[in-house]
Amino acid sequence: MAETVVAADRSHSLEQRMIWRLGDDARAVGDARDLVWRALVLVGLRRDLVDDAVLMVSELVTNAVLHGDPPYELVVRVDPTEVVCMVVDAGAVSPMPRGADVQAENGRGLLIVAELSGGLFGHIPQRFATCPEVEGKAIWFALPRTDGRFAHS
Repeated sequence: MAETVVAADRSHSLEQRMIWRLGDDARAVGDARDLVWRALVLVGLRRDLVDDAVLMVSELVTNAVLHGDPPYELVVRVDPTEVVCMVVDAGAVSPMPRGADVQAENGRGLLIVAELSGGLFGHIPQRFATCPEVEGKAIWFALPRTDGRFAHS
């Protein structure tokens, strides 16, 4: 279960930032799905965007658990124009999208994130908010909150 290390930063009146420390095993995936669903429903995000965000967070946390190193952290930032979700892990290896074999049971996570986010995703070096002495990497995606799904579509 995710630890209750939730920080809601409202230092900017139009932005909300929520942070959760996730468990160090596969249960982190289900916990992250529940957390992001609740957070985004509470801020009034459109249901289709909530569903897409939940799927993408699930893919990113799965990748972190399978290919990264603990600890794991989920960060959700919401402002009037976009929602940014970030999964942080302590692993040094940066993820690379790969072409998945149509018969393969895995290997499509980042391709799903790329498609659903309209290409608004990436990775950056990142310190943990819940344990700032630990450096890692963050894999993130953004979803615009505007009426048109993506400006370039």
